Amino acid sequence: MQLKNIFDLSKVSSLEKEYFEQLINEKSFYVERIVSKGHVTPKGEWYDQGRDEWVMLLQGEAEILYDDLSGDKMYAGDCLLIPAHKRHRVIYTSEEPECIWLAIHFEKS
Repeated sequence: MQLKNIFDLSKVSSLEKEYFEQLINEKSFYVERIVSKGHVTPKGEWYDQGRDEWVMLLQGEAEILYDDLSGDKMYAGDCLLIPAHKRHRVIYTSEEPECIWLAIHFEKS
C-alpha cells in the first residue's frame, strides 16, 4: 500500500500538457487523476469514449461542451456522469487554481 494525496502536485513537473495519472486499473473500470491548467480539447476534436465516465472536479473551474451544443459549467465539488459515446470536449479549465479531476471509467453490467 502506498499513501497518496490527491491534491499533491509535487510530482507534476510541468503542466505544458494535461497530466494523467492512473490510480486504479481493473478489467471493468479504471480510476484516474487529471490535472489541467488552462488546457482544453484541441479545436475540432471530440472525446467519444467507449465507457461511461463519472467525473468529479475536486479543485478549480471547468466547462464541458457536448456535440448537441449543451454544456456544463463545473466548480469544485461538482460531479457528473458522461455516458459512453456522448461526444464532448473541454472548452475551459482554470489556471489558478489548477483543475484536479477524479475520473472513473467503467462499463455497465
